[in-house]
Amino acid sequence: MDPPLRHVTRNFPRRAAELTNGGSLYWVIGGAILARQMILDIQPTTEEGIPHAALLLDPTLVRVQARPMRAFQGWRYLAPQDAPADLAAQSAQDDMPEEMRRQLAALGLL
Repeated sequence: MDPPLRHVTRNFPRRAAELTNGGSLYWVIGGAILARQMILDIQPTTEEGIPHAALLLDPTLVRVQARPMRAFQGWRYLAPQDAPADLAAQSAQDDMPEEMRRQLAALGLL
């Protein structure tokens, strides 16, 4: 992709090597983790003269099992055992409205 898909953040992650070795950025949407994107690289950059870090992301969004999560600022590292599982590419849940899927997941039924 040219230019690459980037997400810019203020602080450079201390554990950058872990993130670029198969790590993902998890997206919290409407109070739940719903998707992730693989982090391909992390590069220093500047925004308005202030140092930042640019996370270069794979453009593919991977849907994950919804997990309630408050929005947060700052870095959160998810150990593999703590990360929500990817949803199958095609599942019976695909036809289900997202809000219903979240409610059922919150009840532990999905």
